[in-house]
Amino acid sequence: MSYLSEFIKNRSVGAVSSSSKSLGRLMFGKLNYSDAKIIVELGGGRGVFTHEILKLMSSECKLLVFEVNEVFCNQLKSEIQDKRVTIINDSAEHIGKYLQQHQFEKADHIISSLPLSMFSLELKESILQNTTRFLGEMGQFLQFQYAPFDYKRLKSHFGSVKMSFSMRNFPPAFVYRCML
Repeated sequence: MSYLSEFIKNRSVGAVSSSSKSLGRLMFGKLNYSDAKIIVELGGGRGVFTHEILKLMSSECKLLVFEVNEVFCNQLKSEIQDKRVTIINDSAEHIGKYLQQHQFEKADHIISSLPLSMFSLELKESILQNTTRFLGEMGQFLQFQYAPFDYKRLKSHFGSVKMSFSMRNFPPAFVYRCML
């Protein structure tokens, strides 16, 4: 099943194609994985970022991947056979429940491909509130989007928000690096 067909059928899919490796490098280039015990990915899609994260994280680190699209979730479960990964077919709003199930209070880093600009204000706020609530004090929240619509909203939730831009993605994308 292609991104384009899922994009047309399902509003939770915010991309018409997979993210580029260039976007992945921009997202993950400055992230410290060496001390991370738990990383959360919001919107696993078809696993482009998931595979990149797995390459960078330690053998002891856990990765929780949230994906609400059942087609993509099943694809991730069949393709990724790594004991460090748990694929979760649930909303990012429930991040705390799953961290607790895995005996963690907070995530070291949260990486998001969620199409925030396509979400209702209530859903967007719920996800961002839970992200700040369950992000570790020294952790980073990374979010990419195709337009800078949510910059002010992110600034209202995080103490530091830095924005960069990737032209080498289709479509080009903005990357937000947020800290509490």
